[in-house]
Amino acid sequence: MSADSPGYSFAGVPRVNLMPRAEMVRRARNKVIRRWSLALVAAMAVILLATAGSYALLLGAQQRLSAENARTTALLGDLAALADVRSTLDLQSELSAFRAEAMATDLEWSSVLATVQRTLPDGVTVEGFSLAPGGVPQGEDPSAAVGASGTLSLASATPHEIVPIVRALRPVPGVLDIDGWQSTASETGYTYELRVEFDQSVYSGDYAADEDEK
Repeated sequence: MSADSPGYSFAGVPRVNLMPRAEMVRRARNKVIRRWSLALVAAMAVILLATAGSYALLLGAQQRLSAENARTTALLGDLAALADVRSTLDLQSELSAFRAEAMATDLEWSSVLATVQRTLPDGVTVEGFSLAPGGVPQGEDPSAAVGASGTLSLASATPHEIVPIVRALRPVPGVLDIDGWQSTASETGYTYELRVEFDQSVYSGDYAADEDEK
């Protein structure tokens, strides 16, 4: 070729794909199948892991439930063993409440009579009494409710005016009302009958129910 002849240049070695189209399709299909297989395996692995986790949680919950059921059964057994104690405590509470109600009007006889005796004039003594308790305390002012009422029998060797005796007894703590009833003379001396009402402060309160027993 001469220097004036046109030149030709090639970018590279020419290549020709001689692979049959069917083989190309088969390889592409196999590649897709492998991808889907890997995706399916991954999905199944996730499902297996989730199933295993759920089973582990369920097994743990069942074990905790079994433990709680066993604890409940043990507690019920303990409660059954304490049934007799509970019955005894209930009976004790009922008896305490009954005693508190029955003895709510218990009077401090000795204290009341000693106070009356100290107030009487010299030579006059308490010979006897007949007092009936009043109502059960209702939480009101004990000095405003009748606690005991009846008669007092006084005696003396020498005569005394009944009016000064009554006046001497009216300021006695716990006395709501007092009045002379009758006086009698005999060969052995003189007796005086007084009608009297005491308020509820003369109640002893020894059998009142405690707050814990109510």
